[in-house]
Amino acid sequence: MAADTTLIILGASGDLTSRLLLPALGQLLTREPGRSVRLHGAGIENWSDEHWREVVKKSFSTTDAEAAFAAVAETTYSQADITRADDLQKLLDAAEGRPALYFAVPPAVAEKSCIALADVRLPQGTVLALEKPFGIDEDSAHTLNRQLATLVPEDQVFRIDHFLGRSTVLNLLGVRFANRLIESVWSADDIASIHIDFPEVLGLEGRAGYYDDAGALVDMIQSHLLQVMAFVTMEPPSSLDQLDLRDATSAVLRATHVWNDDPVGSSRRARYTAGDVGERHFASYVDEPGVDASRGTETLAEMTVEVRTTRWQGVPILLRSGKALGAGDPAVTVTFKPVRHLPGGFVGDSEPSVLVFSLGPDTMSLGLNVNGADDPLELERVTLAADLGEGALKAYGEVLSGILDGDAMLAVRGDAAEQCWRIVQPVIDAWRKNEVPLDEYPAGTAGPASWSD
Repeated sequence: MAADTTLIILGASGDLTSRLLLPALGQLLTREPGRSVRLHGAGIENWSDEHWREVVKKSFSTTDAEAAFAAVAETTYSQADITRADDLQKLLDAAEGRPALYFAVPPAVAEKSCIALADVRLPQGTVLALEKPFGIDEDSAHTLNRQLATLVPEDQVFRIDHFLGRSTVLNLLGVRFANRLIESVWSADDIASIHIDFPEVLGLEGRAGYYDDAGALVDMIQSHLLQVMAFVTMEPPSSLDQLDLRDATSAVLRATHVWNDDPVGSSRRARYTAGDVGERHFASYVDEPGVDASRGTETLAEMTVEVRTTRWQGVPILLRSGKALGAGDPAVTVTFKPVRHLPGGFVGDSEPSVLVFSLGPDTMSLGLNVNGADDPLELERVTLAADLGEGALKAYGEVLSGILDGDAMLAVRGDAAEQCWRIVQPVIDAWRKNEVPLDEYPAGTAGPASWSD
């Protein structure tokens, strides 16, 4: 039986493929054993089919998906230069069913490959899946979007943001829209601030070639955190169909700007010095192999934005991410406004309610004020918590499921990718002019001591 889709991984010999894509594919096939897919790898390495199959099998084993290997046991591999039209044509001609090209390669290589595709006969329904970063600024993203539009329709372009496949991000939708208690207070009328924070304990992990050019702002905030923010703040869509959902997220991104149009006062940056994260020692970032200290690359970035709509006007939204940090959990934190009036007679603190979606482990908690057990007039703080579970699939499993099904719900639309660059560009410009100081923090701490406010 012919496969419904041929998943062609371009850059099959790279780390992204073996560490993330293949384990997620194995998990997906384990969960959905009836799924019909043919797998083909292509890369610059001169691998045999047998070696490629061993790589696939080993990657499947990391998620206990060995049994799913039978579904792709006949997988094949081609040595190919994916920036050449002839090599790309051969890959597509050999595909069964609908081809899905997954560009597991650096963005510059993916862009050259997309240019080469202009001279290739693309089968009907061909899907193009590209990893971030998408361009290097708004203009380059727009140029790449125009190139892609000459190849396939927009709903066949998957700009990958695996954060949108995280189960907690998807759970945001259920909590927001399926609970009147939450839905009715989800606006500036009742919400004081939103923080989206993604601290990492990891350092460069051998990625200096990419990271030292990008930094925390581009690597995390420009892509991932702005997309999460769009899910948190978008207007309720009429359905979760890809068209309705992506219309809603794109609209809120168009309304997003740096807080008070002040990139200097609304952003901070820092990089780590030597220190310990748990039992692991980190050298200073500037001493990491492959780092050019003169670039002034930040490893911790913060920026505050606002969504200029009736729903959110006046609510500061803090986006923060960094590496080699020793405190804090990845989370979306929604802080509500204080009550309008607290009757006299109560004692104790009446802190605002706080709703937290933890992004790992996947939990939700709500901090509330209640009457004390000993004195009914003394307020005490309690936290109601729910374990949301890890989800049936890894983030990349959700992404691959959408690609194989042709459902772009969790893919970033072209105009949204451009808007994310527009939003961060004033901060990038201010940092390049050194208008915002580059602070330092020891690895393993929560960040610079001066940021404790």
